[in-house]
Amino acid sequence: MSSFEESPAVSHCDASDRLDIAQESVRRFERRDRASQGEPAISSLRPVLLCLLLLAVLALGCGAVRAQGTTPDRELVVATKEAPPFAMKQPDGNWSGISIELWRRIAAGTQLRFRLVETQNVQDLLDEIAKGTLDAGVAAVTVTAARARSVDFTQPFYNTGLGIAVPIHESAWVSIGRALLSFGFFQAVTVLLCFAMAVGFLIWLLERRKTEHFGGGAKGLGSSFWWSTIAMTQAGAAQNAPATLPGRIVATGWMIASVIAIAVFTAGITSTLTRRGLEGAVHGFNDLRSVRVGAVANSATTDYLTRQQLSFRAFPDLQSGLSALSRGTVDAFVHDKPLLTWVARKDFSASVRIVDTSFSSESYAIVLPKGSTLRPMLDLAVLDQIESDWWRQTLFQTLGNARSP
Repeated sequence: MSSFEESPAVSHCDASDRLDIAQESVRRFERRDRASQGEPAISSLRPVLLCLLLLAVLALGCGAVRAQGTTPDRELVVATKEAPPFAMKQPDGNWSGISIELWRRIAAGTQLRFRLVETQNVQDLLDEIAKGTLDAGVAAVTVTAARARSVDFTQPFYNTGLGIAVPIHESAWVSIGRALLSFGFFQAVTVLLCFAMAVGFLIWLLERRKTEHFGGGAKGLGSSFWWSTIAMTQAGAAQNAPATLPGRIVATGWMIASVIAIAVFTAGITSTLTRRGLEGAVHGFNDLRSVRVGAVANSATTDYLTRQQLSFRAFPDLQSGLSALSRGTVDAFVHDKPLLTWVARKDFSASVRIVDTSFSSESYAIVLPKGSTLRPMLDLAVLDQIESDWWRQTLFQTLGNARSP
């Protein structure tokens, strides 16, 4: 737990100035009234008029200040949770990170006093802010429509996407098995068999009345299918071959075409196995449908995967998910890319790598209770900070990019 205190902001409602204006208005009214009715009558009304004018001026002035956002004259309770590199708890209990430093600079500029409290997860942070127990939340909280129904968000300070972590090493037999059981493999086999059956049917039409083993109905059709399949593999095609000239022309064309088809098919399988051996089984979002996927429970990531109808296994936090990935319990782990990259490089660099892809679109923002008077002031403060040289330098030093992607 840490705290940060500053003296409260100077009030924008200057009561003495407004009182002078009200008194001057009363004097003018008195002078006009004396000219018409005399002084005794107006003297009795003077206190009433003064109070009414003073209250009206003060109400209008302070109402305008409330519309612009006020600085509360108390210590704010601000929630956070560990989300490296945006919020990191040090061994001595102090907090650091991109989001924490951003909040401290905003608080210093707007003269906010606050103390940080830790929550176990993002959902607890959102629930407490929605109930009004906490004044704000700062970490790496993604803005979603569902969350915006219960809390308010400031202007986003970082835009990102989801990333995928995969194991560095995968067994060769596992790679072969995935290749042979993939949809692409079955699709290629099905296409080849369909061509073989089509050629067999054509051979049967041309040979059924002139070649004995292709004659008849179902028996001859089955023989033609069998011969066409054998011819495709270049094994024993000369036996029971077509006897007519049209049949032999079709058979010759089919044998040449099948040699090319088998060569292409073999090259495709070899290329797939080689690529899987070098890069793994997952290269993008579409590959996730054929592998075991993990994600952090009750996160924006799980909401996205659910909308995409993609099955996954939930883990309590990022560390446990990447540990399961290293052990081979899951084949891929999906999470916010900057957080995923940071933890993978720091704690799992020998066993996990990040796929060079990003999907979905997410924004991090400061969380506030519904209708918070701090929002207008914080919106402007966030924009001021993320347009500054300090922000670009911080992103470059921490994440390696000078701006949010």
